[in-house]
Amino acid sequence: MRLALMGSGGRMGVAVEAAAVALGVPIAVRIDRPGDPATPAGVWTGEPAEAIEPGMVVIEFTGAEGARQAAAACAARGAALVSGATGLAAADEAALRAAAERVAVLRASNFSLGLAALRVALRAAVARLPASWDIEVVERHHRQKRDSPSGTALTLADDLLAARGLTRAALRHGREGVIGARPAGEVGMHAVRGGTWVGDHEVLLAGEGECIELRHVVQDRAAFAHGAIAAARFVSTAAAGWYTIDDVFRGPGRP
Repeated sequence: MRLALMGSGGRMGVAVEAAAVALGVPIAVRIDRPGDPATPAGVWTGEPAEAIEPGMVVIEFTGAEGARQAAAACAARGAALVSGATGLAAADEAALRAAAERVAVLRASNFSLGLAALRVALRAAVARLPASWDIEVVERHHRQKRDSPSGTALTLADDLLAARGLTRAALRHGREGVIGARPAGEVGMHAVRGGTWVGDHEVLLAGEGECIELRHVVQDRAAFAHGAIAAARFVSTAAAGWYTIDDVFRGPGRP
């Protein structure tokens, strides 16, 4: 497996590099934005397609523009893609979907094993609880995070909405003022920004006289990075198509 790492100088790029070294996985090429004086020598800063070779696996934790560039380059060059960028618009997601028609594309908002387990637990819990129980999602991230709510929080919300037969129109982003009683069929969404939180996601399920709190906390980006390497191994032998992190973590006998 030959890796190409896009956004190599970013927080997740550095974490993926460290995970690759720890796991003995060589990185064939490092790609970053042109014009950044902090970019180390030897890092490619031109068009990604010029550095990506057929058969490579590209890992990208960048942004909307980087995700689109990675998708186009991988489709053109015959390289698989692991995409972890968040805050993407519908057009950006469509570009990734288009690339999946030609190469293997694995898209995830969170690559940690613990979060994958939390999603399974949440689906099981909601399936057994009355529809009258209220749901609130609270996420905490560092002060530098640009998108809100986080991609992981939206993934959790989508799981919960699907379990209740609701759409994103049911999401309530924060509350302020005299808003009256909480309506039925609402899923609260709250984003906290500050300090150096790597990733903290909590789902509150509240009934009459009791509640359940399910929480996943990432203490180090290594949790995401090791998952990204596992995802890269998966797509390196996968046929063209669209994959999620569940495909990586799902083993025999697992839901």
